[in-house]
Amino acid sequence: MDLRLPALRGLLRRPRRLLAAGAAVVVLAGAGTWTAVASDDAPAVRHTDRVMVVGGVRLDTSYFTSSDEGRRPAVLLAHGFGGSKDDVRQQAEDLARDGYAVLTWSARGFGRSTGKIGLNDSKGEVADVSRLIDWLARQPQVQLDKTGDPRVGVAGASYGGAISLLAAGHDDRVDAIAPAITYWNLADALFPNGVFKKLWAGIFINSGGGCDKFQTELCRMYERVAQSGKPDAQATRLLEGRSPSAVADRIKVPTLLVQGQTDSLFPLGQADAAAKAIRANGAPVDVDWIAGGHDGGDMETSRVQTRVRAWFDRYLKDEKGTDTGPAFRITRTGGVDSTDGAALLRGATADAYPGLENGQQAIALTGREQSFDNPAGAGPPAVSALPGLGGGGLAQLSSLGVGVSLDFPGQYAQFESAPVTGDLRITGSPTVTVHVKSTSDDAVLFAKVYDVGPGGSQSVLPSQLVAPLRVEGSKSGKDVTITLPAIDREIEQGHRLRLILASTDLGYASPTAPATYTVSLKGDLKVPTAPAVTTAAAPLPSWVWWLPLAGAVIALALLLTGHRRTTAPPPDPALAEVPLQITDLSKRYAKSADRYAVRDLSFRVEKGQVLGLLGPNGAGKTTTLRMLMGLIKPDGGEIRVFGHAIRPGAPVLSRVGAFVEGAGFLPHLSGRENLELYWQATGRPPQDAHLDEALEIAGLGDALARAVRTYSQGMRQRLAIAQAMLGLPDLLILDEPTNGLDPPQIREMREVMIRYAAAGRTVIVSSHLLAEVEQSCTHLVVMDRGKLVQAGPVGQIVGSGDTLLVGLAADIADPLVEKVAALSGVESAVRTDGGLLVRLAPGGASPQGTDPLADAVALPSDEPIAVPAGVSRRAAEPVPVPVRETDGGVSSVEDATAAVVGAGPEPEPPATGSAAAARLLVELVRLEVPVASIGPHRRLEDAFLTLIGGSA
Repeated sequence: MDLRLPALRGLLRRPRRLLAAGAAVVVLAGAGTWTAVASDDAPAVRHTDRVMVVGGVRLDTSYFTSSDEGRRPAVLLAHGFGGSKDDVRQQAEDLARDGYAVLTWSARGFGRSTGKIGLNDSKGEVADVSRLIDWLARQPQVQLDKTGDPRVGVAGASYGGAISLLAAGHDDRVDAIAPAITYWNLADALFPNGVFKKLWAGIFINSGGGCDKFQTELCRMYERVAQSGKPDAQATRLLEGRSPSAVADRIKVPTLLVQGQTDSLFPLGQADAAAKAIRANGAPVDVDWIAGGHDGGDMETSRVQTRVRAWFDRYLKDEKGTDTGPAFRITRTGGVDSTDGAALLRGATADAYPGLENGQQAIALTGREQSFDNPAGAGPPAVSALPGLGGGGLAQLSSLGVGVSLDFPGQYAQFESAPVTGDLRITGSPTVTVHVKSTSDDAVLFAKVYDVGPGGSQSVLPSQLVAPLRVEGSKSGKDVTITLPAIDREIEQGHRLRLILASTDLGYASPTAPATYTVSLKGDLKVPTAPAVTTAAAPLPSWVWWLPLAGAVIALALLLTGHRRTTAPPPDPALAEVPLQITDLSKRYAKSADRYAVRDLSFRVEKGQVLGLLGPNGAGKTTTLRMLMGLIKPDGGEIRVFGHAIRPGAPVLSRVGAFVEGAGFLPHLSGRENLELYWQATGRPPQDAHLDEALEIAGLGDALARAVRTYSQGMRQRLAIAQAMLGLPDLLILDEPTNGLDPPQIREMREVMIRYAAAGRTVIVSSHLLAEVEQSCTHLVVMDRGKLVQAGPVGQIVGSGDTLLVGLAADIADPLVEKVAALSGVESAVRTDGGLLVRLAPGGASPQGTDPLADAVALPSDEPIAVPAGVSRRAAEPVPVPVRETDGGVSSVEDATAAVVGAGPEPEPPATGSAAAARLLVELVRLEVPVASIGPHRRLEDAFLTLIGGSA
């Protein structure tokens, strides 16, 4: 069973088990095994792992510091039960970046640390913390209050929170602490009012690896209590002696107590006892009740970590101006988010901690004396909390007003109030006095207060909390005052309060012998209201004020400046089968008469093409696409789609599908539901959506049935493509469709576009991934600074560059490379893996008329080198030059002439640019360069950079 709390990271990082682990005894004199690992996640943070060993016990630690120089305060971060130092790594890195030296460790028996679990034994885990503080005092990055005394704070959650309290009580070098969702008295937490909390204890003992993972005395104590079902005095003393309450009078440091409202393990009363004791010692104490806890709910990790950091800034860095938050804060549920069903949280605060009995109000209960049974074997038991369910716990449902408790008839007594006449907010622990009589010597009861809707329509047990109590000597009858669990709950007008006293509960051990209990009321139910705790009114969104005014202003502006819509030009029959033709398109930047985003742009796209729209940032690609979609109006020129001029809302746009600048989806709906909702919004018939065809092309599979919030980035992109393909538009426009995708997802996206165009439709894709464009596109339009640079088939653009790759039969010296670069008509020559990369100056090498031999063998300027039949002509490879067999490649001008003119079979159709290659070949032979092959350097990247002048 995974016992980790939901969404708990850093300080509140998933306390996975309850009762164990601390730090191993530390030896600082080089007895350990040392490693140093640099953090990849945060380059500004240095991270070092060390294993410190003493007496056969190893302690696995990690030390985090930022790259800033100078000494800084230190923080010890402890993990929760069953976890390890890795659980608090992110929190440690964040604190290190904020100027702290942070030390984390895996407690005894967890992670890579050895030793027995001692439940914070003062001679074990607590002593370990003192040794860690000793080590921190020796580090050059750590600020010292005096020799051997570092400025240090301790934080942790669950069992890690208890070690922070104990460290402050046992070591006066601790300067501030921030314990969370933890215990003050472990005996009271596991044996509340003398009743054994069997389910929680059993889960954690077994998930810790079994009883033998604990110290012997702890293992024997658990087995004894689990067998009898009743804690004895020895067990109570053992747990009390290892609790923070044992050193209550010695904890005198600033303390931030964070406690969970949905927590049947360590309820709010544990933090209340801690706050009272530490405040009595004169130390500052703030209390924060969060929405989550060990039973699930929202752990508010980000907010809590921010508050902990502020607490340490104030009391470790001495930043007196730091706002540490209110003295008391409660997180309250303020409704439900309609998009994902999550509870909406709001904070309520007070200037002082009110305790659990502040502002008591008496609520009269009615009900006669009632008798009920404790069944043989204590079963079936009533159900309240279900420990270990985490984020799916019942407490989370109760916070949303869902009743999920179960009480069996004949096993409880019930007393009820009249309907509440006004809204009532209970904040704290209700109390009630009852008279209990039993047929057995002892009675075990479970008290709980329900919020009951009008007519009994819905009964909700707040936070699923119950108060167990053992009533000893009840055979003759006894008056008992019951303190119920602390809650924060609004009881609405018309609701009733119902007190239930049950004989069983799933989470606790009840007597197995049958008995009958008789209960009657001895007073009113007293509920605390904490009137000083106020919830700030949620401010109205700013748009409530400015939207009506803005609407009026816009309407007036339209009336004053509006022009009658001009009649759209008639369709051009000659372009009826042409997906897109752009003619002299221009768009100026706002408030500029001579600065253009797009200027005099013209190109045409035919059916079946996959057109790549290329250009550096600022080239005008997205502006062009937005004009094509009718989203913005051009300043000049014309766009026609299948012969129709584009205007906002033009009917022909129904034949266009687009994914431009991302797509938005409702996260709580599935992929299919999002697409269906989108299509409904178009107002077009469902049968025209061709949903199944679009989804098949997008290839989302079973993911369509899942909520979009569970999608990866790649799945969201493919869903956006599917949305653009709804209705199977004849023209599909995709702006950066591969953003955020990994290589396999990019390949899938490429196949989607190719499959779509294969059906006779047209795809326009704007992308910066040139290698992908080269593989997926048939045609290109290259833009730069708003203007068209070149348009045409991919092969033509790639092959028409002025860069040639000269393959070499042998390596050549640098002086010879310099001679090649100095040739007339050559702009540069550099070595490359494939040989020599030669970039020609405008006009090519050795213009005709300047070299008799070149004139004799040169072809017309647009003609290629004549290459014998059968030689590979793929665009991605240089054209091999046929040479006579020699040891050094082409060996003479005659060889070069033969290579250019060729002999034998009829040559293949020409490749562009071979005249320049021929002239260059002659020059290379004269320089005695061992040429093996020569041809265009056919990579789109080089062609692209050449076309835009390297401005990308």
